Amino acid sequence: MAKQQEQHKQYTAAFAVQEFQNQLLYWFERQQRDLPWRQNRDAYRVWVSEIMLQQTRVDTVIPFYERFMERFPTISHLAEADIEEVYKYWEGLGYYSRARNLHSAVKEVQENYSGTVPDTPEEIHKLKGVGPYTAGAILSIAYGVPEPAVDGNVMRVLSRIFLIEEDIMKVKTRKLFEDIIRDIIARQNPSFFNQALMELGALICIPRSPRCAVCPVAAHCRARQEGVQESLPVKKKAKQVRVQEMAVAS
Repeated sequence: MAKQQEQHKQYTAAFAVQEFQNQLLYWFERQQRDLPWRQNRDAYRVWVSEIMLQQTRVDTVIPFYERFMERFPTISHLAEADIEEVYKYWEGLGYYSRARNLHSAVKEVQENYSGTVPDTPEEIHKLKGVGPYTAGAILSIAYGVPEPAVDGNVMRVLSRIFLIEEDIMKVKTRKLFEDIIRDIIARQNPSFFNQALMELGALICIPRSPRCAVCPVAAHCRARQEGVQESLPVKKKAKQVRVQEMAVAS
């Protein structure tokens, strides 16, 4: 545990945190996309959007989200709906287990939390289908809790900013990113900070040919300074098991 703590400190010890926060937030406040789930910070709306956005492009999600929220505008509307109707409004998004888990978790919130999405890490992690990223997104965006929300975009951004060459497919690397965010997050505005990191990864710090020339935090990017930004993040493929057929003499 101490070794892992030392590891994340080695990345953030000499980092200009305040300057990074100011530049990132300044950019996000002016350049953020106008998305329907950003109209307010209602925890239920944030939750639905984050589940829909898993493995699905933003442009694809928007019309589904608007239609879904029109039919199920509150937790009680969704909790009281039949699962088959929920599937009907999810149709076309795929990955139906997301809808099933969301429906189940919303019922739990209705029954155990009087219809209010929990605002603590301990409680929200208990909900079905709510992993570390979704929990962090809801807590930070809706409730202003300085919790990390580490998705693929965020891992790519941080890999380049801090020149992290660890395999992002490993659990310990995700935990490293979470520890780094806890060090650098803007505690006065964790909602915008986490959304800004996601937005930066989606619009500027893209997988191929990152737009470094217009990046608001390029001055802090260690990978760019070394000219290796396009080789990060490191993502190793799982080893394939070789199957060898052998003839057995009878």
